[in-house]
Amino acid sequence: MADEAADLGEALRRQADTVRRLKQEKANPEEVAEQVAKLLELKAQLGTDEGKHKFVLKTPKGTRDYNPKQMAIREKVFDIIISTFKRHGAEVIDTPVFELKDFDIAGQFDPMIPDAECLKIVHEILSGLQIGDFLIKVNDRRILDGMFAVCGVPDSKFRTICSTVDKLDKATWEDVKSEMVGEKGLSPEAADRIGEYVQLHGGLGLIEQLLQDPKLSQNKLAREGLGDMKLLFEYLTLFGIADKISFDLSLARGLDYYTGVIYEAILLQPQNAHKEEPVSVGSVAGGGRYDGLVGMFDPKGRKVPCVGVSIGIERIFSIMEQKVEASEEKIRTTETQVLVAAAQKKLLEERLKLISELWDSGIKAEMLYKKNPKLLNQLQYCEDTGIPLVAIVGEQELKDGVVKLRVVATREEVDVRRENLIEEIKRRTCQP
Repeated sequence: MADEAADLGEALRRQADTVRRLKQEKANPEEVAEQVAKLLELKAQLGTDEGKHKFVLKTPKGTRDYNPKQMAIREKVFDIIISTFKRHGAEVIDTPVFELKDFDIAGQFDPMIPDAECLKIVHEILSGLQIGDFLIKVNDRRILDGMFAVCGVPDSKFRTICSTVDKLDKATWEDVKSEMVGEKGLSPEAADRIGEYVQLHGGLGLIEQLLQDPKLSQNKLAREGLGDMKLLFEYLTLFGIADKISFDLSLARGLDYYTGVIYEAILLQPQNAHKEEPVSVGSVAGGGRYDGLVGMFDPKGRKVPCVGVSIGIERIFSIMEQKVEASEEKIRTTETQVLVAAAQKKLLEERLKLISELWDSGIKAEMLYKKNPKLLNQLQYCEDTGIPLVAIVGEQELKDGVVKLRVVATREEVDVRRENLIEEIKRRTCQP
């Protein structure tokens, strides 16, 4: 009885998955109703089973199911991210994490080069994903600390004030100032001085302006940070991405381990048809320099220059899913290159022989599992799923020793000698 209950429970789970998938794909209501009826029938059987076994179908906490369309989007995102990192010499480790190769730090080492390259990587990823206009904000923890010092913030309050400043992307300056003074105990005068700086953003011009600032220029940390920021923008200009980078003194990123340049990428959208000034719709990447972090785990405490970035994968997935829904764009959920089809009945064996040849040659192929499917249904399946080619076997084609190859998009058909078919499919699908 236990085995029967287990089998019934497994059947119930599979049927529930089928119903969930059909609903997510907005399948034909009649098909959904039919599958729901089967689900209810299984539930009824389980309910009358001896012992009254009760199965609750739940997604494990912290996880979610992805239907084929969602998985296709996820794979596209990961392909763009991984290929971008690899293009810059990245290696993959088994956590998995993508990080730049160790830079040779013997002799002359310019930390701004990997910082600039990291920003270039973020720029390439966001451009490749095509999820909308974006901006990458940059700042430097040394500039922040120097700014706090010259504004009269006590050393003991640097980190807590830093975390408050970090809220400026979501809150008004008045709200941020109120928290600094009312909750963090900072003097109103010091908060006002901070306000003069953290509302500034720009490019090389702003950096030059701050290098001449009578207060900041006297602070060693701020002066070092501004000097490196100037160099960073020179490299970003050489990389051709300076127009997408904003030096923003409100960017704080509250994590303590950052030691130098910090950055955050945000998506933008126009406020309305009458205002050109874009607004942020959320962060999709962030990172910075953390030269002291690795040394914490080294017995000798050696300083290891490090720079890194994290990509907001789940936010990007959600944005891309919303775009697909809004555009009603068709998403391919398989990589099938060719469907093996039959023009008449009783050609199952011929389809099986042909598809086996294609598989053995490394071609991604599939066929409908009905013994005698109608040709129109097979062609419609290709239209619906985006399969680009159809290899059609028919009685006349078998006599002539050819296969009819159909291009789904143009409906062009050409007879190809059986011995040349694999080469022709690879040529048309640009497969080596």
